[in-house]
Amino acid sequence: MAYSIDSYQTKKGKRYRVRYIQPDGKATTKRGFQRKMDAQQWGDAYVNAAKIDGTYVTREAGAMTVRQIYRQWMEARRPALKESTTATDERVWRTHIEREYGERMIRTLTHSEIQTYISGKASTLSPSTVSKIYGVIKGICDTAVKDHRISKSPADDIILPRREGRRLHRYLTVDQLLAVADEAGHARIQPDSKRAIVLLLGFCGLRWGEMCGLKVEDIDFARHRIHVRRNVTRIGGEWVETTPKSHEMRDVPMPRIVGDALLQATKDKQAGDFAFRTSDGKPPRNQSASGKGVEKRGGHAYRANRTWFVSACLRAGVEPLPPHDLRHTAASIAVHAGANVKALQRMLGHRQASMTLDVYADLFDSDLDDVARVIDATVDMAGDRTWSKYGQDAPSGILYSPERQ
Repeated sequence: MAYSIDSYQTKKGKRYRVRYIQPDGKATTKRGFQRKMDAQQWGDAYVNAAKIDGTYVTREAGAMTVRQIYRQWMEARRPALKESTTATDERVWRTHIEREYGERMIRTLTHSEIQTYISGKASTLSPSTVSKIYGVIKGICDTAVKDHRISKSPADDIILPRREGRRLHRYLTVDQLLAVADEAGHARIQPDSKRAIVLLLGFCGLRWGEMCGLKVEDIDFARHRIHVRRNVTRIGGEWVETTPKSHEMRDVPMPRIVGDALLQATKDKQAGDFAFRTSDGKPPRNQSASGKGVEKRGGHAYRANRTWFVSACLRAGVEPLPPHDLRHTAASIAVHAGANVKALQRMLGHRQASMTLDVYADLFDSDLDDVARVIDATVDMAGDRTWSKYGQDAPSGILYSPERQ
């Protein structure tokens, strides 16, 4: 039995109380029962029932440390996750959580304590970083609940900082994209590869890691398709090959200008070779649009940055932007060329079309105008048919119903 009953005296007579252990290991009592039978019924309903359905936990079970449960949680997830995901969780654990909670017994954590901790992090860190910290804490607490070490997660219903609105996308025009690509083609080292990278990202919408993972055999010059099959990313100083984001392997349409550039960039490579590698055989390092100091070009001040991509932007008269924004440019060009949401979703490798609409809703604003124009045209045609039935010409720009004359 998980509880005991004893009696005690009050001014109103004999009363009974139930002694039991709470999930956090603390002993407590429930007092005031006039009959021993009532105390037993309460104990069976609230203590033994919890023990039977698995929600009751012992003091020993809750004595496991947060660090021990974190390790169990990570090892259980590791086979199903990408190395980049586990690396992020491990970095968050080491940087933000381990020192604060590593040696704490899981049963001692409270909701108010975790809320205070998260709110404190929110005062100095970005909402996305705080969200990652909370995700690790919640994963640990949820594991403890499933393993019957605590009865309820203290990380439930935590108020997180509100994320700021999505950053407005910046789209290059086709002329700007071509200008940047041409300037990249004047680079001192591997000019053909650098030009092809800009065109590939700007017209096909690949992510940087997907570009690094592209092999010559993935480029179908005959069908004008690019097979996106892998992603190469840097984790802790090592380059790791994984599947594309969200495991969405896909085929991407390849415009002729991209095919010509890729043909030139890969002319001396074999089918199994990676399309883009530096002179020392490593994947191209992602380019940054930020930097220290300020330099002036064309009457504008920019952060000093000597990467080849930023240099190409400056020479082309284009304000430097992160290479990832070329993916947005690809989306813009595709939409203005007539691509619908579903085609854009497949091209960009989004799991659902709703995500594509959420990210690029601004690109489809003109669709609302198109809907209005189509409806107007349909109504005009219907009006013309109605007036023709009565042998009259419909007044220009105005529709009348003969039945109402």
